[in-house]
Amino acid sequence: MSGSLTLALRTAQSGLLVNQSALDAVAQNVANVNSPDYSRKIVQLEQRVVAGIGAGVQLSEVRRAVDEGLLKSLREEISTFNQKDAQTSYYERMQDLFGAPQDNNSIVHVMNEFGKAIEALTVAPDQSLEQSEMVRQAQEIIGQLQQMSNTIQELRNQADVEIYQVADQINTLNSDLVTLNNSIIQNATTGADVTDLYDKRDAKLDELAGLIDIAYFYRGDGDVAVFTTAGKTLVDNKAVSVVHNPASATSPTTTHAEGDFAPIYIGAQISVNDVTNQVRDGKLKGLVELRDSVLPGLQSQLDEMAAELRDSINLVHNRGVPYPGVQSMSGNRAFLDGSTQTITMGNNSDTRIMLFDGSGNQYDGTTLQTIMQSANYGTGAQAANGPWTIDEVAASIEDWLQASGASGASVSVDSSTKKLNIELNTTAYNLAFRDEVNSSGTVPAPVGSTQTDATIKFDSDGDTVIDETVSGFSNFFGLNDFFVDDLADNIWESEIMASGFGATVTGGSDTIRVWNGSGAVKTVTVNSGDTLGNIRDNINNANIGVTASLIPDGSGYRLRIASNDGTNITVTQASGDQVLTDMRMHSADVRVSLQLDVRDDIKETPGNISRGIAQWDSSRGASGEYFISKGDNTLIKAIAQTFSGSNTFDAAGSLSSVSVSFTVRATSILSHNATKAELNYSQRSYQNDLTSSLKHKSDTFRGVNIDEEMSNLILYEQAYAAAARVVSVIQNMFEALDRVIG
Repeated sequence: MSGSLTLALRTAQSGLLVNQSALDAVAQNVANVNSPDYSRKIVQLEQRVVAGIGAGVQLSEVRRAVDEGLLKSLREEISTFNQKDAQTSYYERMQDLFGAPQDNNSIVHVMNEFGKAIEALTVAPDQSLEQSEMVRQAQEIIGQLQQMSNTIQELRNQADVEIYQVADQINTLNSDLVTLNNSIIQNATTGADVTDLYDKRDAKLDELAGLIDIAYFYRGDGDVAVFTTAGKTLVDNKAVSVVHNPASATSPTTTHAEGDFAPIYIGAQISVNDVTNQVRDGKLKGLVELRDSVLPGLQSQLDEMAAELRDSINLVHNRGVPYPGVQSMSGNRAFLDGSTQTITMGNNSDTRIMLFDGSGNQYDGTTLQTIMQSANYGTGAQAANGPWTIDEVAASIEDWLQASGASGASVSVDSSTKKLNIELNTTAYNLAFRDEVNSSGTVPAPVGSTQTDATIKFDSDGDTVIDETVSGFSNFFGLNDFFVDDLADNIWESEIMASGFGATVTGGSDTIRVWNGSGAVKTVTVNSGDTLGNIRDNINNANIGVTASLIPDGSGYRLRIASNDGTNITVTQASGDQVLTDMRMHSADVRVSLQLDVRDDIKETPGNISRGIAQWDSSRGASGEYFISKGDNTLIKAIAQTFSGSNTFDAAGSLSSVSVSFTVRATSILSHNATKAELNYSQRSYQNDLTSSLKHKSDTFRGVNIDEEMSNLILYEQAYAAAARVVSVIQNMFEALDRVIG
């Protein structure tokens, strides 16, 4: 009988202990009803059997009320939401900067005002007020472009610093996860309740998912291993470090592709561990996308528009001169070697060179074809049309000027700037150029020939192959530019090419030629079918003083070739080759919007704006003469038409190639930016709603229901009281037995 009573006592005792644990679980649930990361604890009971005989009840486990599948989906959506959320403040700042087209501080507005100023000058070309207003409005455009570009680079730098901060946060979370893993394993080994540790670890996983895309799995001992979705380990028995060193400053040429931004390493700092282009979601993805894609794409659009503005206005501006001509000209094209590089005149082109007096009347004149074919100038008679070296052209013009009244004239390629400079060194005469084409097909062009831009064919590396064709003699040298940028010619790049680009070559291979003006021309072979990546690698492996990179832009890439030491270079191809033509390789426009300016002497003296051209009057003199009129508005009208008419803009960022006016292109840039901002906002809102919905479902499943807990409290309380009553009865029975025996 005593044995049975003892078993009964122990059975009742198990009921007391188990229901005590159950009551503790209820107390924990009620206490944490408002804790955001707490999951409801469910006590699992089971019958205890000893030697085949029932021995009461025991605690099987304390289980968390969580849905792991739902949590996984929630973390994926948290990651996507944070990617969009990280970009929101950047888009808002860009919207504030760019404004709407009608805002006074928008690029569209200042473009419109510049157009109005040009139109006003066409009506009064000799009025200083209108001249000053055109210069002022041009500077407004320049100021707006520079402000926008500076802000874009500031935002890129800010994004890079945030990437560093996110890497630091990931490292902290990785360390916390390792600590929690160890605590779970240690406590689970001793049979302790680890559900609260699981809750804390889940909260850390939620935070980590917001920073970077993650995948994870649980092991049998309770620890969790965490990876990126690209397969890089973050946590596996130990924490793996994420390293990124922020850049101190950024510029339009700062790119990750060129190594200007430090990599984002996971693990050892070796190239295979650079995950910059592997991150797929989370705040880190949003910041990388801003720094390397969104903001550079916008910068590309501004640079392309600024370059088109520079080139189109300068082309027309170089056709004329201010009244009554100029006494000095400084070119803007830098030559690598004026004794080697040559020009050839095409399409029956000629350029008239004229001296005028202070009233705009012709004093003397000739043509470039005439003096180049004469034995009296330069080193002697040259072939009609060319090719002529740059130095020979300069020497021939200088000799003619000196022989025609400007005895102190100097024309040469400056030894330091490598640009063509012309100085009359006299105040008696003024210089002007006028391009002409002889419709009869012979050169030199007779007086009074039609004014048309000369065709200048440039051999930039001295191999007798034409590498570039430019319209306008003065425009080729940049002798009378309105806009200048003073950029070194040390970066070349292609237009935006599709990622699947494959080189089409004839004769087995093409040859890319790179020359810096000293030493031999360096060459790189391009084979049929070579991708942009192949061409980049071939250039870099050739070790020829330049670095090639693939720069993401819009939906494709640009092949960029940059001089290693910052010196000017020219990138050409061999005779008959096509690869650079297909890629439209050119001196890069990157940085133009930051460097664009109005020529200094025009800023100081707006009267130096070219408004007219040297005109032919057959009734003057014995057989006709050229003259320059103070009230001539021929050229400024042409500038107005160019600005308001259609100009061909190349693809840049996410904007395609199109022929529109500058105002329309500026509007497109603003509209595109506003559209992307709105898309980000709508996607963020959608992700926020989706994330909130999933979190609500998860919280509903794992959260504490007070009514349910109160019901469980009553149930466990009654069970505990019943077990206590059994213990009391058995105690009385033991006392009775003791009295009987005693």
